[in-house]
Amino acid sequence: MTRKDTDEPLQRALIQFQRGALREARILCERLLLRHPAHLDALRLLGVIQGQSGDPARAAVLFERASRLDPDDPHLHCMRGVALQSLGRYEPALASFVRALELKPDYHDAETNRGGALLHLERWDDAIASFDRAIALAPADSRTWSSRGNAFAGARRWEAALVSYDRALEFDPEFADAYSNRGNVLLELKRWDEALSSFERAIALRPGFAAALYNRGNALRELGRNEAAVASFDAALALTPDYTDAWHNRGNALQDLQRFSEAAESYERVLALDPQREYMLGSLRHVRMQICDWREHEPDIARIAEGLATGKRVTPPFPTLSMLQSAAQQRLAAEIWVHHRHPPDHSLGSVALRSRAARIRIAYLSGDFHEHPVSRLMAGVFETHDRSRFEISAISFGPDVNDPMRTRLRQTFEEFVDVRAQSDAEVAALLRRMQIDIAVDLAGHTRGSRPGILALRAAPLQLGYIGYLGTLGAPYIDYLIADPVVVPADHWAHYSEKMLYLPSYQANDSARRASDRAFTREEVGLTAAQFVYCCFNTSYKITPATFSAWMRILARVPRSVLLLQAASDTVERNLKAEARLRDVDPVRLVFAPRLDFADYLSRLSVADLFLDTLPYNAGATASDALWAGLPVLTCRGETFAGRMGASLLTAMGMRELIAPDLEAYEDLAVALATDPVRLERIRRELIAGRDAAALFDSATFTRHLEAGYAAICERALQGLSPVHIEIDSANQVRVKTEAPI
Repeated sequence: MTRKDTDEPLQRALIQFQRGALREARILCERLLLRHPAHLDALRLLGVIQGQSGDPARAAVLFERASRLDPDDPHLHCMRGVALQSLGRYEPALASFVRALELKPDYHDAETNRGGALLHLERWDDAIASFDRAIALAPADSRTWSSRGNAFAGARRWEAALVSYDRALEFDPEFADAYSNRGNVLLELKRWDEALSSFERAIALRPGFAAALYNRGNALRELGRNEAAVASFDAALALTPDYTDAWHNRGNALQDLQRFSEAAESYERVLALDPQREYMLGSLRHVRMQICDWREHEPDIARIAEGLATGKRVTPPFPTLSMLQSAAQQRLAAEIWVHHRHPPDHSLGSVALRSRAARIRIAYLSGDFHEHPVSRLMAGVFETHDRSRFEISAISFGPDVNDPMRTRLRQTFEEFVDVRAQSDAEVAALLRRMQIDIAVDLAGHTRGSRPGILALRAAPLQLGYIGYLGTLGAPYIDYLIADPVVVPADHWAHYSEKMLYLPSYQANDSARRASDRAFTREEVGLTAAQFVYCCFNTSYKITPATFSAWMRILARVPRSVLLLQAASDTVERNLKAEARLRDVDPVRLVFAPRLDFADYLSRLSVADLFLDTLPYNAGATASDALWAGLPVLTCRGETFAGRMGASLLTAMGMRELIAPDLEAYEDLAVALATDPVRLERIRRELIAGRDAAALFDSATFTRHLEAGYAAICERALQGLSPVHIEIDSANQVRVKTEAPI
C-alpha cells in the first residue's frame, strides 16, 4: 500500500465533506475502507459523516473500531460518547466521556458532554460538578452555562438555575433556548410576567420555536389569560402537530374556559399520540363527566382502577372522587400523585413547635379566598375564632378577586398574605418566619392547589380540611379533619393521615342569608301539581348509575320532574338524550339558570326533595338545601366524598333520609313523593331544628375545631406523635385506639 493509495481518496473525501456533499464523501470513505479496513482517518471521518447524516448507531460502531486502533486518542472516545448519547445510551456514553477525560483531563468538550450524560441520568449534583469543571476550562461558553442551568432546574434549585441561564445570556444575548429554559424556571418561581417576557424574547429570536410557543402558553394560562394561552398552544401545534405536551395543556386551558367538549378533543389527541400518557385517562374521563358524556364510562373506570392497582399514573387524585367508590383506590391515586409530583422535601430542615405560648398560631392556606364554596363555608369560622387563644392568618395563592367575600375575609384575618408571586420554598420559609404552629390546607388536590408548600414542612403541624374530600396521601399531612361518619374507624387504613374527629366535619356560616325574592314555580318552568325532585350538584358528580336511578324514580312517580343546574347547552342536550334512552320524556328534566348565592338559596323553596349523587355527594350544596328547609335524600357510600350527605343528615338528626344502597335510595325517593304527610313532617322538623342545630352554628363548630387544635398542639409539645383524636360535643378530648386490621 502506497501513501498515494490512501491519501488521495481520503483527501477527496475530505473535500466533499467540507462542501457538504455527505453522500459522496461517505462513498469515498467506504471504498477506501474496503481496501484498507484499518485506515484510522477514514474510520474517523466516516464516523463523523454518519453522525451528521442521522445514523448515530453506525457512527458509534465506527468510532469504536477506530478507538481499538488508537485507544489513547481522547477525541475518538468523546465522539463515540456523543453518538451513544444521541441513541439514548447514556451509561456507555458516560463511560466513553470518562475515558476521554482520563486521557485528556482538560478536554472541555468531553467534560461538557459528560455533564450532559449525567443530566439525562438525573444525577443532578454530578452533572453540576461536571459543568463547573467545563466552565473553569472555558468560562465564556454559553452552552455549558445553559446546560448547568438545566441541571440545577432538574434538582429543583430554581434560583441557581436562573443565575446560570442569565450567565449564558450574558455571553450569548441571542441564545433562544436559554431564554426559553429561563422562562420555565421563572414559572416555577411563580414570576409569571417575567416568564412571559422570557418566552416572548425566545420567540422573537426564533419565530418558529415550538417549545417556546408552548411555554408561552403555560405562562399565559398561569396569568389567567386562557384564550391567549390556547392561541399560543395552537401556534406551537401548527409547527409540531404531534406535540403531546401542547395538546395536553391546550386541553387544560380549554377546561379552565369551561369549553369542555374542546378540552376532551385535545385530551383524546394526547392519548392517540401517546396511549400511556401519565394521568391522561383520568383527566379525559373527568372532562367528559363535566358535560355528562358517558361514552366508554365503565371501561375507562375499570382501566383506571386496574392501573392504580399496579401503581400506574393513570389519573390525578381529584377525578377519583367522582369516579371511584373505593377509599382504598382513592388513597392509591393520591399517593402515586404525591410521590411523583410533590414528594417530601427536606431542604429547609426540620421545624419544631414553639414552646407554650399565649396564642396558637394558625395559617389557613387556600386559593379560594373569594366567592367560592370553601370560603362560604369557612367565613363564619374565621370570624368566630377566639382571638385571645388563637392568632389566624390567611395564606392566599389564588386570584385577587375583588368581590364582597374577599373584602369580608380580609377584615377577618390578622394577617392576609398574597403569595401568588412566591415560590413554594419562599412561602414555606415565610410560614416558618411567622412561627406558625398549625398550617391548615384548604385546597388539597384541587385546581390551583400548592401541596409543594407543605411538602417542605412549612409548620410543625399540618392538616388537611374541607377543600379536598379524601386523603391527600401525603406523609407530611399529619391530620385530616373529619367526623366518625365520613371516616369510620374501620376505614382508617385507607387514609395516610390521622383523624381529628369533630362532632360534624363540615363548617357552616351562620351569617348565610337568602334573598327576599319569592320564587314561584312558574318562573322556574314548573307547575304546582308537579312533584319536584332537584339536584344542584355540579355536572361531573352525575354518574350513569345515579342518573339511571333518577330516571327509574321519575318513571315510578307520575307528574314528577327533576330540576337540575343549567351548566351548559351540552350538558342539557346530553342528559336529555340519556333520559330518552331510559324511556323517560326529556321534558321532565328542567334546567334552572345560575343565580347569585342569595337568590339561589331562595329558589330552593320551589323543590320538594333534593336527590344526592354517588360516589361524590353534595357537600356545601347539601347544607345549603338543609338550611333552606329542603330535605336531602342521600345514599351512603364508602369514601369521604360519598359519606358527606350522611354526615350532614346525622348532624341534623335526620338519619331516616340516609339510604344504605341505591335500591333503598330509589324506594325512599318514591315513598316520600307519594306520602306528602311524611315529607311535610320531615320538612317541618328540618326548619324547626335548623336554628338550634350545631351544624349551622359557626361559633359552636369553631369551639370544637379549636379544642382539636389545642389537643394536637399539646401532644406535639409532649413529644408525642399524631394519633386519632376525637372532640365530642362538650369539647372533651379522647384519643382513639387504632382500628383492628
